[in-house]
Amino acid sequence: MLDHFSVSVRDLAASGDFYDAVLAPLGGRRLMEPGPIGYGVDAPDFWVEPAPSGATPVPVHIAFTAADRATVRAFHDAAVAAGAEVLHAPKEWPEYHAGYYGAFVRDPDGNNVEAVCHRPE
Repeated sequence: MLDHFSVSVRDLAASGDFYDAVLAPLGGRRLMEPGPIGYGVDAPDFWVEPAPSGATPVPVHIAFTAADRATVRAFHDAAVAAGAEVLHAPKEWPEYHAGYYGAFVRDPDGNNVEAVCHRPE
């Protein structure tokens, strides 16, 4: 249903560094800049853009698809190496559905960023 999504950030460079690190294990990379940074695999579908002057971005939850559980763990490890606050280390979440495996971290603006795999090990 979604074609693309963007988040507003206070510090574009810091957020760019964060998303460069955590999206790489998922196959994502910078595809467009300068100005807003467009991330994706083949086409930009996730954008990081500067918040309007004086505005405070409102945190959101963003979940990125991981091909497998090892990729969720690689996302988590990259986030930790980038200094992210870990909300939940990689684990199964049976309350969501059988086979749901995810890790949750905070980006520099407080967004809850997740990598999730919906397949069993």
